[in-house]
Amino acid sequence: MSRTGSSPFVAIVTVFFFWGFLAASNGIFIPFCKTHFHLSQFQSQLIDSAFYGAYFIGSLLLYIFSLQLNTDIINRTGYKKTIIYGLLVSIVGAVAMIPAVSSGSFPFILFAFFIIALGFSLQQTSANPLVLNIGDPATGSHRLNFAGSINSFGTTIGPILVSFVLFGKAMASNTDKTSASLSSITILYIILGVAFALAAVILWLTKIPRLTIEENDSSLKILKGPLFFIMGVLSFLIVIFLFFALNTDDSGQFLFLLSFALFLLALTVILILQYNKIKKANRLETKAYPQVLLGMIGIFVYVGVEVSIQSNMGSLLKLPAFGNFTDSEISPVISLYWGSLMIGRWTGSIGAFKLSRFTNIILTIVVPFLALALVLFMNHLSGADSSRFISYGVCVILLIAAFFMGQQKPALTLIIFGALGTIAMLVGLLTEGQTSVYAFLSGGLFCSIMWPCIFSLATAGLGKYTSQASGFLIMMILGGAFIPPLQGLLADKTDIHFSYIICVACFAFLTWYAFKVKSILKASGIDYDQPSDASH
Repeated sequence: MSRTGSSPFVAIVTVFFFWGFLAASNGIFIPFCKTHFHLSQFQSQLIDSAFYGAYFIGSLLLYIFSLQLNTDIINRTGYKKTIIYGLLVSIVGAVAMIPAVSSGSFPFILFAFFIIALGFSLQQTSANPLVLNIGDPATGSHRLNFAGSINSFGTTIGPILVSFVLFGKAMASNTDKTSASLSSITILYIILGVAFALAAVILWLTKIPRLTIEENDSSLKILKGPLFFIMGVLSFLIVIFLFFALNTDDSGQFLFLLSFALFLLALTVILILQYNKIKKANRLETKAYPQVLLGMIGIFVYVGVEVSIQSNMGSLLKLPAFGNFTDSEISPVISLYWGSLMIGRWTGSIGAFKLSRFTNIILTIVVPFLALALVLFMNHLSGADSSRFISYGVCVILLIAAFFMGQQKPALTLIIFGALGTIAMLVGLLTEGQTSVYAFLSGGLFCSIMWPCIFSLATAGLGKYTSQASGFLIMMILGGAFIPPLQGLLADKTDIHFSYIICVACFAFLTWYAFKVKSILKASGIDYDQPSDASH
């Protein structure tokens, strides 16, 4: 599978599984918090804000520390050790969650949740480039697809495992989730803490050789374009938080929003001071790496559209023209959307294995339907009528065709999936009923392989700058906190159906991005779409 053997790769992807497992536990944790602490809608949204914010803040703080210490912390520490340290941070957060839940303090719970996600930020910043570079970088997107498929598997079976532990049944009802006891939530986070510790031990015992991208170079220069872009993002966030702070009548909300705006302002000032210091020391990298800046925007848009499709779908499904679904009937449809991501990632991961052409073709046809069967079985366990989703197999056939057209080439695959995603969103906009719903759901199929494709193309040819670029890319997970509300705002001004024009624009941009970054890399002598003789 890789130049270093399969054992290191297997050890690394265990971390991806636990990320999915935690995501599954949140399905119980968030309803519990809403009910137990009598939260307002704004306060309940702070749970997701803490999660997305931790990715951005964690990666940004790591970057600032690297600037201050005049060295790349991840390169100096090593990718493997950084992942382990990230797991230890998440363990601290999981342990802190136990007294936080018992104390009944929602701010304490948010803080503990933020610490867990800070650990995830460290893990993601290191794990993604490590998976890409542990073998031939040209086939790195296949390995990252496989890691993503393990993450999706954790998300799929996580609710069952958590539900069995807490309620003694395969699937928890909404009543179960909102009436969970404090002791059961404590058990949940003890399990998560043990899971993080297990992953850390597995990694610690696994020998992962240092890679060529792990250069401890004290004279390492700073990528100028991404630095300016992050300063712009921080300035925009400050304006947004100040705007909402000045337009709220709730004193608690005002203090929170103002405090966070001031915190971001402090980070911006630190970055500006660091920039002046770097400029005087002549440590700005003069060579442009446009694939990094474009990749940052690509990740922002991809994460945003992936979250936005499902975040706004519940309101769409309640309309008579789209099924007039009740709340209980919406859940299986959303489950099918997230299952679509797993279907695509399982199929995309086939390229991570050195298989014969015939075996590859057979698995590309069979694996998507096996994954669909698993998703439908999960819905069946929850008491839903899975038979009504069998016709979704037509969309899966289209996915299979897309994979064959993509030929396991990251740029070409991204172009095809971006174009099909654009077409699917347009079909959803121009139709109603089941056709429209399936078109929007298929957005999950076409989003499924975008993360590994964008990440591999954005970090191509960077060498010792890989970890720096990885940190910038992880910051852009922030898109998941911005594009969904943007679509919601458009829905308020027009209607929920028309608001999916935002998703059309996102997929169209991602298609253009794939064309653009392919030409940029080709001009630099890098073409991942050319056949590679290296094994993977």
